[in-house]
Amino acid sequence: MTHSPAPQGLYDPAFEHDACGVAFVVDMHGRKSHAMVQRGLDSLCNLDHRGATGAEDNVGDGAGILTQIPDAFFREVCDFDLPDAGSYAVGIGFLPKDAAAAGKAADSIDKIVHSEGLRLLGWREVPIDDSMIGRFAQDAQPTFRQLFVAGSEAEPLDGMDLERRAFVLRKRVEHEVEDVYFPSLSARTIVYKGMLTTPQLSEFFPDLRDERFSSALALVHSRFSTNTFPSWPLAHPYRVVAHNGEINTVQGNENWMRAREGAFASDAFGEHLDKALPIMTAGASDTARFDECLELLHLAGRSLPHAVLMMVPEAWENHETMPDWKRAFYQYHSSLMEPWDGPASIAFTDGTVIGAVLDRNGLRPSRYWVTEDGLVVMASEVGVLDIDQATVVRKGRLQPGRMFLVDTAEGRIVEDEEIKRGLADAQPYEDWIHDGLIRLEDLPPRFLLTPQHSSVVKHQRVFGYTSEELKILLAPMAAKGAEPIGSMGTDTPVAVLSERSRLLFDYFTQQFAQVTNPPLDAIREEQVTSMQTTLGPEGNLLEPTPASCRQIVLPSPIISNEELAKLLYINDDGDMGGFKPFAIDGLYPVAEGGEGMRRAIHDVFHKVSDAIADGAKVIILSDRHSSSELAPIPSLLLASAVHHHLIREKTRTQVGLVVECGDAREVHHMALLIGYGVTAINPYLAFETIDDLIDEGVIADISKPQAHRNFIKACTKGVLKIMSKMGISTVASYTGAQTFEALGLGQDLVDEYFSGTHSQLGGVGLEVIAAEVAARHRMAYPENGIEQPHQALMGGGEYQWRRDGEPHLFNPETVFRLQHATRERRYDIFKAYTRGVDDQSENLMTLRGLLKFKAGLRPAVPLEEVESVSSIVKRFSTGAMSYGSISQEAHETLAIAMNRLGGKSNTGEGGEDVDRLLDPTRRSAVKQIASGR
Repeated sequence: MTHSPAPQGLYDPAFEHDACGVAFVVDMHGRKSHAMVQRGLDSLCNLDHRGATGAEDNVGDGAGILTQIPDAFFREVCDFDLPDAGSYAVGIGFLPKDAAAAGKAADSIDKIVHSEGLRLLGWREVPIDDSMIGRFAQDAQPTFRQLFVAGSEAEPLDGMDLERRAFVLRKRVEHEVEDVYFPSLSARTIVYKGMLTTPQLSEFFPDLRDERFSSALALVHSRFSTNTFPSWPLAHPYRVVAHNGEINTVQGNENWMRAREGAFASDAFGEHLDKALPIMTAGASDTARFDECLELLHLAGRSLPHAVLMMVPEAWENHETMPDWKRAFYQYHSSLMEPWDGPASIAFTDGTVIGAVLDRNGLRPSRYWVTEDGLVVMASEVGVLDIDQATVVRKGRLQPGRMFLVDTAEGRIVEDEEIKRGLADAQPYEDWIHDGLIRLEDLPPRFLLTPQHSSVVKHQRVFGYTSEELKILLAPMAAKGAEPIGSMGTDTPVAVLSERSRLLFDYFTQQFAQVTNPPLDAIREEQVTSMQTTLGPEGNLLEPTPASCRQIVLPSPIISNEELAKLLYINDDGDMGGFKPFAIDGLYPVAEGGEGMRRAIHDVFHKVSDAIADGAKVIILSDRHSSSELAPIPSLLLASAVHHHLIREKTRTQVGLVVECGDAREVHHMALLIGYGVTAINPYLAFETIDDLIDEGVIADISKPQAHRNFIKACTKGVLKIMSKMGISTVASYTGAQTFEALGLGQDLVDEYFSGTHSQLGGVGLEVIAAEVAARHRMAYPENGIEQPHQALMGGGEYQWRRDGEPHLFNPETVFRLQHATRERRYDIFKAYTRGVDDQSENLMTLRGLLKFKAGLRPAVPLEEVESVSSIVKRFSTGAMSYGSISQEAHETLAIAMNRLGGKSNTGEGGEDVDRLLDPTRRSAVKQIASGR
């Protein structure tokens, strides 16, 4: 049905993304007609350019429509009786293509219907015409049958009671019956969709062309899969939403939702809810998972607008003029769940209200029109319907964080302020926030012991500190409060190929936003970003109480030693029992290697689980007390392992997770720890190192407390910059989002301790990680007991070439050869330069150096049949590197070179100078237009 291949090579279906067109039409007064369905189809066809086709132009990436239940139509076409409108649920089942398998699946569904105490009204064969679709779509095409169910004769159901029972039924079918998918199963709405182009939708499903098929609203979607394999289920709309954009934090959102299931309880669902778990479908698209969460929040008792505002809140944290009542509403709900963050225009409906909302940055524009006869049109662009402008009484565009809502029951547009005021007045959120939230700075002060210089140096050796890091990273961050500026990329070996002991952090690379998914400008768009987070247990998401916001507010996820002490001893006065801490050492017997590390990690699992059962609410993982026999488990490994262990046990949201670690000192380290579920980080050794540098006069004219604050500020700003590159606005969304790839870690290790992370090339396991920890440990505790007298720390050489440091592709020898070759115009020296770089690459410095040509597999091609160099180079094209990303000289040189070769250079988003534009030797052949905003 999906036609997506299994993961292979560098491809994984989890990498799939899409960019789309979305629209809805609605009669504000709720008058049903086929004309409204046709308007929806016309709008969809006018969004055809927002969709895409495959190699066959008659195979679309996806198109679909959601309407109200056409009750009168179904009564005429079904060969079985239907109860009153609203008393039965219906949905199209995508069953297996094979007739026998489809029949077997239908039988299994029938049994589930009866076991749920529901009445099977019947199945209807959905008429289709697949003559116009291509072979690829036909090969994946499922069998289409509509399922009709209702409450039993003894227990008739309608309204939300029927919706919830249909929801549980659908989830059970998804879990228990293989290769079956229901786009919807509802008493209010129905979805028709598939792997189609927009004009094909109504041709493929003749129901949609039938004059008896009527609705007061229609939500439509045209899908463009930017790097995906299209499929029938991946088309939109889903059950309550259609979406244009990307949810960048979806992996973390899914993990948190799975963890919350352990605390789920709902009077609305009663005993039936457990049968619907898990709510989130692993491996589904970001929109599908967003829809699943939104649907649950709505069915559990919240209005649809309320649920949407929980998942996509406006930027409230730094909004100075926002009224207190609105801020309290958002702040309370931020204690319940994190935002689903990313550029998005989301249209939603429950069949009565229909609306749309933009992300807090407004990166996916949408516009609306209202006519004098009550027609409302909303779309991701203008022109989806030919509307007489003389009849338009209102038009506008959606605003970031604002909601546009039409209520067909009330026959009006409900304004954003009215929606939010009504929701905020429903509960005394300001009182709850005042009574529940505790600010870290308001906790009484506690103190830790100050270490001596000798113990600081020993710790630095244990954690692999180098003198280079002290000079290039820590000292400037402590002195200036900003991350040092460096060049992009590195010419040193990736961690898995390095011959030196490397920190586990070095085995991960950051993901970043791409063209369809613009990054943020964290400086100019500071108002929409937030680094504030909360620490402590969450309540039941489905039935929150005033106690649900009983949490500690942290201004930054990086905390000082004094702030950690406040958390460690928070209940020393006996008045903070709701934040009972539990601290545990993350150490392992270094002599026992990888197996000893594994046993220690699992011992931590058991102790943390027991502590939670005993009432612990704040877990603190510490590596402070290493010794000659006990080495620290890498903080990233331990934190992620515990995070995922608690997710699997569904207890993660019962506690806050804090790490007291000696290995984290760079922004990348902090980002990784947060990205793998840590709420607060205390890099104690970084602070102790800064104190030591001040005592030794390396950092001057600054107090230790101020230097600590500067370091926290630098790390916080750095993490925000990394978040911004992924288009993520809040650290609450970033926590646990796992926006990283592993490079050089074995899949078994990743699956166990970094679940959901991709490691495309495989690599090392715990044995190698333990060996690297042991190598650093020996620097502090040498086997012969004699420390190296000539230097306290290793020199480093990661950032700048050093004779005794990490090797660099560009070192004094290669740079000299390049300079000498260009100055003397000596091609032989240039070849010596390239040979030197290539030789180093082959000496396990780069991944490409590992690649070898397989000789003898194919017959050799005669040279006279090979294209000439002059012909090949005409296909050369430079990357889209903007003027600002490199330099004037480099930018112009690339353009000149491509023009001489007959290839093409790209201006990048910075454009090019007018003077170059008119010069055929210096101008770029490709002019790129900015993709962000």
